[in-house]
This record gives sequence, structure tokens and C-alpha cells, in this order.
Amino acid sequence: MRLSRRGLLRAGLAGTAATALGGLASGCAVPTGSTGRNMVLWYWSGGLSDTVVKDAKARYDRSVDLDAIQIGGYYRSKLITTMAGNAHIPDIAGLKGEDMASYLPNADQFIDLRTLGAEKYKSQYLAWKWDQGIADDGSMIGFPIDCGPVAHIYQYEVFRKAGLPYEPDDVSEQLDTWEKFFAAGEQLKKRIPGTYLLTDVNAVFENAVQQGSERYVDKDRNFIGDREHVRNAWALSVEAKRRGIVSSIVNGTPDQQSAMEGGKLPSQLGASWATGDLKTGVPKTKGRWRVAQMPVRPANNGGSFLSITKACREPERAFEIITWMLNADNQAQGFVDAGLFPSTPASYGLKKLQEPDPFFGGQVTMDVFGPAAQKIVVAYNSPFDVALGQPIKDEIKNVGVLGKDPKKAWEDAMGKCRRIAKHLGVSF
Repeated sequence: MRLSRRGLLRAGLAGTAATALGGLASGCAVPTGSTGRNMVLWYWSGGLSDTVVKDAKARYDRSVDLDAIQIGGYYRSKLITTMAGNAHIPDIAGLKGEDMASYLPNADQFIDLRTLGAEKYKSQYLAWKWDQGIADDGSMIGFPIDCGPVAHIYQYEVFRKAGLPYEPDDVSEQLDTWEKFFAAGEQLKKRIPGTYLLTDVNAVFENAVQQGSERYVDKDRNFIGDREHVRNAWALSVEAKRRGIVSSIVNGTPDQQSAMEGGKLPSQLGASWATGDLKTGVPKTKGRWRVAQMPVRPANNGGSFLSITKACREPERAFEIITWMLNADNQAQGFVDAGLFPSTPASYGLKKLQEPDPFFGGQVTMDVFGPAAQKIVVAYNSPFDVALGQPIKDEIKNVGVLGKDPKKAWEDAMGKCRRIAKHLGVSF
């Protein structure tokens, strides 16, 4: 069944509207839309710098009362449901990067930022990130906030003890292929028993897919999750499991934090925002970590946008606010405040981003993440990628955590994808 544009908005792709309604019923009150001087901005906790939001409210106070509201719970579902209901719609709305493809088919619900002069800002932003906010019809609905370049984050002393390269430049140079990376994991485990290079196989699978230029559905609405780029990522993940370099610990659990503190999980392939997670999650490890380039080429994980909805009464003023909040100086502040990695290359050389980071042994991590962000491969993100990628991610996790037979897991994943594709009108 092929969903209409309005139907897609109401359904929220794979049936999330029901979830959204529940979220609205139990979540915070829905704010009113703009009335006169009032302009409403929706975002989520950590989605923007608190400093920049505060400064924007003060800067534009003479012309508008900017009501910036953090929406908790299922943000995307609440925004979709509110827009479908055509009431209390925010003027400016944050759009999470992982959800961006699901908004693009509904570009007519947002202001085309090109009509407000967006093109003159294009050269200031990462080209691949800029393009992610553009729909198939050429309209631009998302203005770049941050991005999530992935790097190899590791514990210096553990690598040194294992006889591995331990200076960031040496790690980048000597572990620059998946084979060398896996071999390092085998040596790590041999020299320090009970130690694993990565938490789970999904870290290999998802980053290997994200390194390429294709995902799960192409522009012509064909399923491509059974093709070489996904099969290769799957094979790499199975190989990581076979060679015993990944643990069976579930990502994001207290067990993982304990293992990181104890040096048993001294390595991860993490996006720039993961550095903030380490600082809050395992503060006792301050000074132990370093950052190097990941194997082969950088991947991207995360990064969001600001949009202007069709309900906005003053789109020109809203656009003025957005472009100021997301300029190079303010994006640098976003990184300092909330670990939001700038999509503006001019930010990378600013003094506040060139300060040595004590948590990473005095390393200037921007020297790794900055070049990585500029090397991300441009990929087409389909609105159906999430629905058709999830069964594959679930099954490779079953291989890693439950020990499921990889061949059976692949067959089960393809069976689930086939059923979902048929439901969504995607050619399999």
C-alpha cells in the first residue's frame, strides 16, 4: 500500500501516530502557536545550546517573544501529531537527524528555506550536511545544526600495555583498515584477558554501512538492503564476533559503564557527541582516553536541523533567528555547552574549540573530529530506511548477543524486510 503525503505525516511512517497520541496524553502540555509577538520554538533536551537559546531570546527581544520549549518523550511523534492536527504548531521546529528522511516527503508542511535566502549561506556549511535537509523536489526544509563524525575513542594506557600503538597519530595510521583494527582487538584480548575492543557487533555493522554512499532504500523506492554494501557490513560484524573482539554486554547498560571504568572495554567507535557521554557516564576515567581516526574512512552518526513550519506567521524573522543561532560562533558554543559538533567548518579553528581537553589527556579532539566531518560520504537517506534497516540491525544484534546462527539471522532479517517493504510499497 502506498501512503499519501498526508497519510505519511499522520501515520509517522511505521505506525507511530498511536505512540504519539499516547505521548501527548502523558507528556507536557502542548504550547500555543505564535500570536502577535510570540514565536514558539520546539526542540529537545540537548538539541541546542542553552547559552545560545538564552542569547537569542535577549537579542530579538525588541521584535519577538521567543518561547523556546524543550519537548520531552517521543519528540518526532509529538511534532508529527501536532502538525497533522493543524493546531498549536510551533513556528520553528527542531528535526532530529535520524528522523530527517521521514519529514522530507512532507516538505509542503514546512517553509522552503530557499525562498528566504538560504542559498547565500550554503558555502558556510558542510556540503553533505546541507544536502540532507533538501527534499527530492529541491525544497529545503532543514537548516543544519550539528553533525556526528565518528572516530576511534580508546584508552591510552590499556593500548600501551597491550603492545598496541597508543599515540593518536600512530593509532590512526596503523589501524586504518578493518583487518588491522580486528587484529588489534585480538592482540588486546590476548595480552589482557577479558578485554574487548568493542561492546557489540552493531558498532561494526552500523558504522560500516554509514561509511558508504548507500543505505537500505534508493531514490526509486527499491529495497537495496540485500546488496553488497550491507552484506559486506554484515560479514564484517560476523567476523568481529568470530574473532572474539566484541563483548556480549548490552550497549548503554551499567555493565558497560563498569567495564569501561575497569579498562575491560577500552575502545569504541563513537560519534563526537559520545565524548560528552563518557564525561558524564564514566567521570572517573578522566585523562585515560584519546581520539584517533576510525578505520577506512569516517562515518556519521547523528546531527539535527531547524525548520520553519507553514504555521509560522513571520517566516522572515524566524529565518533571521535560525541563521544567527546556527552561525559559526554559536555552533562552537553549542559544542562547548552540549557536545553538538558544528556543521560549520569555520568553527573548527576558533580558540574555544582548540583548547586541550583534560578528559582526553590534554588532546585537542577537534583536530581529529574536524577533518573527519569534512570527509563524510554523501548518501541518499530514504524515508523508509529506518523501517527497513531495523530488522537487519536487530538480527545482527541477535548474532552478537544471543549467538544466533548468522545464516539463519540473515534469512530472518530478509523475510521481515520483505513483509515491511510490501506494506510500505517498496519494491523488494
